[in-house]
Amino acid sequence: MEHHRPEPRKDAAPATETARESAEVVDFWQRLGLPGLIDVHTHFMPARVLDKVWQYFDSAGPLVGRPWPIAYRHDEATRIETLRGFGVRAFSSMLYPHKPDMAAWLNSWAADFAARTPDCLHTATFYPEPGAGAYVSEALRAGARIFKSHVQVGDYSPDDPLLDPVWGLLSDAGVPTVIHCGSGPAPGRFTGPAPVARLLARFPRLPLIVAHMGMPEYAEFLDLAERYPNVLLDTTMAFTRFTEEQLPFDPAERPRLAGLQGRILHGSDFPNIPYPYAESLHALTRLELGDDWLRAVAYDNAARLFGITPPGAGGAPSCR
Repeated sequence: MEHHRPEPRKDAAPATETARESAEVVDFWQRLGLPGLIDVHTHFMPARVLDKVWQYFDSAGPLVGRPWPIAYRHDEATRIETLRGFGVRAFSSMLYPHKPDMAAWLNSWAADFAARTPDCLHTATFYPEPGAGAYVSEALRAGARIFKSHVQVGDYSPDDPLLDPVWGLLSDAGVPTVIHCGSGPAPGRFTGPAPVARLLARFPRLPLIVAHMGMPEYAEFLDLAERYPNVLLDTTMAFTRFTEEQLPFDPAERPRLAGLQGRILHGSDFPNIPYPYAESLHALTRLELGDDWLRAVAYDNAARLFGITPPGAGGAPSCR
């Protein structure tokens, strides 16, 4: 386990810019009468791992497919305070292995991060390897509330038999996995709806949160959500102007978003987004699905899923 250590400080945003951004985000949720936001798709990971992730984005690697400037390239403490300044009451620490013998170490780091960050939903991950069921069971005993699976980066099929013990445990525990399984921003060998459909045929009660609305196979992943009651979707980067340039959502599918109002969760991909955080919220507003839909997606659905209670007077919300 890597113990927490101060990170080299990245260039921090000017105070006036941060204040302006915070005011814009806070205005969004206050207008809706919400106690804040819940963001199910944010990335916190060991410093040297995150640095490598940022280097990959900087190089516009093949899994990125286009220039991708990191908007919030700050040290860990600044990133946490930025989310709190936005009024994000609960967030995740999405992290993921790209090779064997990595997931258990990441889970140890994530457990430590959650212990010292009370507004973080304790996050864990896995990889198709012998022993995956054992360390996932250990993470569940330690209090993991949400898992991350990255089919594209990990280059594995979600229905790999080595993951059967993992999916069985998570299905029985009712603990959701945010799964990056769509073929955006660039396809992988195992991305797309077919492997997930095979997985759900075998584990129909499995709680999955399809990251990025399954882009660009939006319609196919909406099909799966309509078929399986424990399948949800997160809005991470979907509908934003950045994404609409290359992977647009068909406006004809918008009524299906309204029909799934209780099954869609706000996600941002913070800090690895190439635009201001508020754009993830403006993108939802531009769908014109109404304030009740916005309230459900921005806060209420995740609060119900994770049992998050609103903050008391001057207090913090309960994420446990």
